[in-house]
Amino acid sequence: MPTPLKGTLKGTTAAVAAAVSFSTLTAATAAGAAPHSAPARVTRAALDPSLVSGRGADLGFSEQEAENAVTNGTVIGPGTDAYTLPAEASGRSAVSLKPGQYVEFTLPADANAITVRYSIPDAPTGGGITAPLDVAVNGRDHRNMTLTSQYAWLYNEYPFSNDPAAGPLHPDWWTTECACVPNATTPAPTFATPFRPNHSFDEQRLLLGRTYHAGDVVRLTAPAGSTAATTTIDLLDSQQVAAPKVDLRAANVLLFGADPFGYRDSADAIDKAIAFARKAHVPVYIPPGVYQVNRHIIVDNVTIEGAGSWYTVIKGHQVTLSTPAPDGSVHTGVGFYGKDASAGGSHNVHLSGFAIEGDVRERIDTDQVNGIGGALSDSTIDGLYIHHTKVGIWLDGPMTNLNITNNQIADQIADGINFHTGVTNSAVRNNFIRNTGDDGLAMWSEKTADANDVFDHNTVQTPVLANGIALYGGTDLTVSNNLVADPIREGSALQIGTRFGAVPFSGTIKVANNTTVRAGTFELNWKIGLGAIWIYALEHSIDADIEVTGDNFLANTYNAIMMVSDFSVKDLYSITNVHFSDIKVDGTGTSVVSARAAGNATFQNVQARNVGAVGVNNCGSFHFTPAGSEFTLTDLGGNTGSGTTGPWFASWELPNTITCDDRPPVVAPPAPSPWS
Repeated sequence: MPTPLKGTLKGTTAAVAAAVSFSTLTAATAAGAAPHSAPARVTRAALDPSLVSGRGADLGFSEQEAENAVTNGTVIGPGTDAYTLPAEASGRSAVSLKPGQYVEFTLPADANAITVRYSIPDAPTGGGITAPLDVAVNGRDHRNMTLTSQYAWLYNEYPFSNDPAAGPLHPDWWTTECACVPNATTPAPTFATPFRPNHSFDEQRLLLGRTYHAGDVVRLTAPAGSTAATTTIDLLDSQQVAAPKVDLRAANVLLFGADPFGYRDSADAIDKAIAFARKAHVPVYIPPGVYQVNRHIIVDNVTIEGAGSWYTVIKGHQVTLSTPAPDGSVHTGVGFYGKDASAGGSHNVHLSGFAIEGDVRERIDTDQVNGIGGALSDSTIDGLYIHHTKVGIWLDGPMTNLNITNNQIADQIADGINFHTGVTNSAVRNNFIRNTGDDGLAMWSEKTADANDVFDHNTVQTPVLANGIALYGGTDLTVSNNLVADPIREGSALQIGTRFGAVPFSGTIKVANNTTVRAGTFELNWKIGLGAIWIYALEHSIDADIEVTGDNFLANTYNAIMMVSDFSVKDLYSITNVHFSDIKVDGTGTSVVSARAAGNATFQNVQARNVGAVGVNNCGSFHFTPAGSEFTLTDLGGNTGSGTTGPWFASWELPNTITCDDRPPVVAPPAPSPWS
C-alpha cells in the first residue's frame, strides 16, 4: 500500500500556495490613499440580519453590500427592470466604478479570505474581456484580481446566445417586445441589440495571505487604464478560512500521478486513486492544488476528501466530443458523476472539501457538464464550492437517501441543484446558491415522483431566470426555513407548479417558515406581476394538501401570493385545498393575494402591511359569472392589516367577490422593518 509522506505533503502545500487562489497576488510598489473609517454594515440578502434570524444558510461568511459602503463611484439602482444591472444585483443596487474609482468595506470580523461579486462589460462581439481589480487592506498589502466576463453575458431567447448582435433566436415564437410573431408580421419588426442581455454578474474568491481583523478596511479599486469602462461591484463576502485539512491515512492522489499545478490532466490519476481506495477501504485525499480534469470522474462506493474548497480546486476545460454521446451531449467537462440509474446508480459516495471550477459558457440542455451528476444513493455531498458549470448538482433518479449540505454554488448557466425524477428520502440543507441561470433549487418529478424530500435552511439569491425554489410535482415534499431573495425574471421566490411533464402533486406539500424578499417579478409574456409564492396549474389540477405556514414575504415587487392557471387551460385545471396560516406580508407593490384560477384556499393569521393595492385580486377563471368568481377565499380569522380600500381581507371580498384588476398601479414597498 502506498504511504503518504509528510515531507512530500508539506512541500507540495508550500509549492502550490500561489496556485490555490483564483486570483494573482502581486506586491504593491506604493501604498494607496489612507482608507476612510466607516462602520461595517453586515446584511443577509441585503437585509438586516435580525429580519431573517434562523432562516437561510450559515456558512461562516459576512455579506456587505457595496451600496452601503464608502465609495467615490456611482450607486446604481434600485431597479427591477429585466436586462439591467440593478435588477441582477443583490438588493437591486450596486456600485459602478470608472477607472480610478474605489469602494471600500470595513471588516466586521477576522478574515483571511474574500469573495467579490462583480460585473464588467462583455467584448463588443461577445466572449468576454478581462480587467484588473486592485485589492488593498488598510491602504497597503495590495493584491491584484483579474476579473472576467467570459462566463457572463448571455443574450436573446432561451436557450440564449453569446452573440450580442444576434436577432431573436426563434422568430416563430410570440415575442413580447413587438407583441407579435416576427416571421408572421409585415413589415418585419426590428429589435435593438444587444437583445435581452442577462446573466451579467460573476464572482471571484481571493485568499488574503494573512488574517486581518475587525475594523480593517478592504478597498477595491478599478485601476486607472483598466480595460473595463466600468467595473460594477455588488457585494463583498469576508470570512476566516480554516487551515487546510490533511488526511494521512487516505490514498493521496499525488502518489498516483496527479499534478497539483494543473499543467497535466489528473483525471486518470484520480481514477487510479479511487480504484486503490476502494480495495483498501480508505478515503481518497486530494491535497491543496489546482488539478486539471476535463471529463467526468465516475464515483461509486468511495469517499473523496479535499483539503477544503479554498485549497483543493478541480478545474477543467469544456471539451467538444468527436461524436455526440448517447444522451445527446456534445461536450464533456469536469464533474463527479454517479452511475446512471438505468445501470443501478451509485451508492455510498461521499464528496467533501474541494472546489469544482467548470468552463461552461453556453446553455446546451443535452450536455452533461454539471458539477455533480448521475444517481447517488446513500451518499453525501458536503462543503464543496461549485462554479461555472451548467448545473451545480443535477441528480437523475430513481435514487434515494442523499444528503447535500454546506455547499456553495455560484454562477451557473442553469440550475443550482435539481432532484430530477424519482429522487426520494433526500435532503438539501444549509447550502448557499447565488446567480443561477435557472431555478436555484428544484424538485422535478418528470414521469416519476420525487417523494419525502426536504429543502431546509438554504439561501438562494439572484436566480436570473425562473424561481428561487421550485417544486414541479411530487409527493410529501417540504420546503422550510429557507431565505430566497431577488429573483430576476419570469419566476418567483417559491413556485409549486404542474409543469414540464411532471406528475401531479399528492400527499402533503409543506412550505414552512421561509423568508422571501424583493420577490414577485414581472412576467414579460403575460405582462402582469407574479407573487413571491406562485402556485401554478398548467398541466394538471393541484389538489394535494398544500400547507403554507409561518412564512414571511417581504418587500414584494408585485403580489405576495399568486394562484394561477394558464389562460389556455383555465377551464380544465383548478387549484384547491391550499391553506395559508401564520404569514407575515410586509410590503406589496400590488395585492396580498392574486387568484387567477378556479379553486379555493383558506387563510388564518395572515398579517399584512404596506399593501400597494386592494388586498385581493380575484379574477377566478375569467368568466365573471353572476355567482361571482370561481375561486373561493375562506377567512379562518386573524387576518389583519390594510390595503388601499381598507382591510386587506375585507368582508366584501369574501368568499368569491370578483375584484379583478391584474395591472393596478404599482406602489414600491418600503424597506422591511421589524414586526412588533
